[in-house]
Amino acid sequence: MHFLSQPTYDLTYSDVFMVPSRSDVASRLDVDLTSADGLATPTPLVAANMTAVSGRRMAETMARRGGLAIIPQDIPADVVAKALGKVKHAHPVFDTAVTVSPTTTNAETLSLIPKRAHGVAVVVDGGKVVGIVSPAAAEAADRFNQAKDVMSTDFTAVSPDLAPEAVFEVLSSAHQDLAVAVDDEGSLAGIMTAKGALRSTIYSPALDDEGRLRAGVAVGINGDVHAKVEAALSAGADVLVMDTAHGHQERMLGAVEAARQVRDEFAARTGRHVLIVAGNVVTAAGVHDLIEAGADICKVGVGPGAMCTTRMQTGVGRPQFSAVLECAAAAAEHGKSVWADGGVRHPRDVALALAAGAGSVMIGSWFAGTHESTGYIQFDQHGRIYKESFGMASARAVRNRTKDQSAFSRARAALFEEGISSSRMYLDPTRPGVEDLLDWITSGVRSSFTYAGARNLPEFAERAVVGIQSGSGFDEGRPLAQSW
Repeated sequence: MHFLSQPTYDLTYSDVFMVPSRSDVASRLDVDLTSADGLATPTPLVAANMTAVSGRRMAETMARRGGLAIIPQDIPADVVAKALGKVKHAHPVFDTAVTVSPTTTNAETLSLIPKRAHGVAVVVDGGKVVGIVSPAAAEAADRFNQAKDVMSTDFTAVSPDLAPEAVFEVLSSAHQDLAVAVDDEGSLAGIMTAKGALRSTIYSPALDDEGRLRAGVAVGINGDVHAKVEAALSAGADVLVMDTAHGHQERMLGAVEAARQVRDEFAARTGRHVLIVAGNVVTAAGVHDLIEAGADICKVGVGPGAMCTTRMQTGVGRPQFSAVLECAAAAAEHGKSVWADGGVRHPRDVALALAAGAGSVMIGSWFAGTHESTGYIQFDQHGRIYKESFGMASARAVRNRTKDQSAFSRARAALFEEGISSSRMYLDPTRPGVEDLLDWITSGVRSSFTYAGARNLPEFAERAVVGIQSGSGFDEGRPLAQSW
C-alpha cells in the first residue's frame, strides 16, 4: 500500500480514502477474495466471538458463504461441542431449515421463523417433511392453532445433490421462492431459496479437510488453558482464538505458549494442524511477542468497536487503520498475518483494512443486527425490529463469565467494566440477514479491487494507493437519501 502523502498522525478508516489506479481487471467476478491469513477461507470475513453475535446459526451461514464465525469463550465446553457438532453435520450448500413438529403451536412457530433469514418453518413428522409454514399463514390463525392446521403441502422438493443453478431453474419454472431438499427416504437435508441458489454460484463454502463447514472457538486466558484448548480441539474447532482485551501482557503470552503446546501434541496425535489467533494488540512490539509465543495470526484492535468504551474510560487504544497497517507489516516479517478487529461500519472500511494488509476482517456489532445472530427479536415503541448487543468486557458479559465464582467475587468483578451492557442493533429492512450484509460488503470490496487493478488480497495490499482526508472530505462521499 502507498500513501499519496505521508501521514503525521494515526488514522481511522474515516480519515483515509483510496484512489483508482490503472486496471486490467474487467469484472468483480475476476477477483479472488481468498483470505491471506493462512486459513485460506474463500471470504476474508470473520464474525466476532461476541455472545450477542456468534452461535451455531451464524457459524453455519458464515461458513457456507466462505467466512468464519468464532464461538465465544463464555460458552460451556459441552455446549460448544454440541454446537460445533451440528455445524459439522450441516449441509455445506443447502441452508439449515427452521423445523417444527405438526403439533407446534403457531405462537412458537412464529418465534422460531426469525432465527433464520428464509422466512418459513419446515414441518417434520417422524423424520419426514410433511409441509411448510409461512408467517402469513401462522399469523392469520389463532396463536394456539398447530402447524398441521396452517401448513402448506404445496412445496417444491429437490434432491440435496442438485446443483444450485439447477435448483434456481426448478424454482423459476415452478414460480416459487424456496425449495426443500429431501433425500431418497424423504428426510430433510436443507432448504434453498432462489437468492440462495444465486449466492451459491458466487460464494464457495469454507470447508475442512473432510468437506464439512468450518468454525472457530475462542479460549480465555484465565483458568486451565490446557484443558480448554484440548476441549476445543476435540470438539472440532478449525481455529483457536486466544482472546483478551489487552493481548500484550505476560498472562496472554503464557496462555499462547500453553495453547501452542497442546495444539502441537494434538496435531501429532491426529494429523490435524489448527492455527492459533491471539490478541488484541495495536503495536508491532505486541505482534512480535505474540508470534514468538506461538500465534499464527494476531488480532488487531483496542477500542474501535461499537460496544467498547476502553478509549473513553482509559485513554488507551489506537486509531484502527494505523494499527492494522503497522501490525500487518510486523506480522509479515515473520510470514504471519493479522485480523483487523473492530471499527468496521461500512463496506469501505473492510476494503481499507485489507488494503492496510489484514488477512481477514472481524465484524461484531454490525452482524449483531441480523437474523442469524444469537439475540432475540425485539420491537421498539415504533415497531422497529432490533436485537440487543453488548461488549465482551461489559458488566453484563463479566457476570456471565464469573457465574461460577462466589457472590462476593462476582460483585467485585462487576465494578470493573469497559463496554456497553445493552445496545439496540436494528435489523436493516433491506439487509436483515447476515448474507445480505455479506453481499453488500463483498460487492464493495470486489469493486475496490477492480479500482486498484488487483485480482487477490496480496495484490490489493501491494497496489492500493491511499490518501488522507478531512471530515468534510468523508462527508462528501456520503450518499443522500433525499434532495438537499
